[in-house]
Amino acid sequence: MARSTDRPPRGSAPPPQSPFLPPAPRPQLPPAEPSLQQRGVAGLALAVLSLLAMVLIGNLQRAAVVAAVALAVAVAALVLVVSAMSAAKRAGTRRPRGALVGVVLGVIGLLFSGFALLGFLIFGAQLDQYSTCLNGANTVAEQQACQNQLNNSITSRIRAIGGD
Repeated sequence: MARSTDRPPRGSAPPPQSPFLPPAPRPQLPPAEPSLQQRGVAGLALAVLSLLAMVLIGNLQRAAVVAAVALAVAVAALVLVVSAMSAAKRAGTRRPRGALVGVVLGVIGLLFSGFALLGFLIFGAQLDQYSTCLNGANTVAEQQACQNQLNNSITSRIRAIGGD
């Protein structure tokens, strides 16, 4: 007969746990090195800067340049954050603070600026014409005419690209 002080033999499975109890806490990893923390924060700041640049585009004539710079900044942010996370994993430490948010914002900035740059490159002539038209428009009716002209020119450009 087994006594309550007897231990199970080595190599045997642990006793089953109740599904209603929380799992045993995992051991905490040590914090990441300060240089990795700084790299993660720098990547997060660059990712936010990339998104901010895209949101604050105000001049359509410079929009393609701003989108290209925002794309480069988003790529730099992703390189910094992903390299900091992988170095922390190799060192057996915790992920740098803000690194996961940096990755998410960096990917969003990359996609947003990449699609915007593609759009500015494909429809650059139409957007330049629209910007010139808006600069000369003094009334709401003239602005609406510029908008209609842009819609028509983009529709014809899409048809030309699609081959219809």
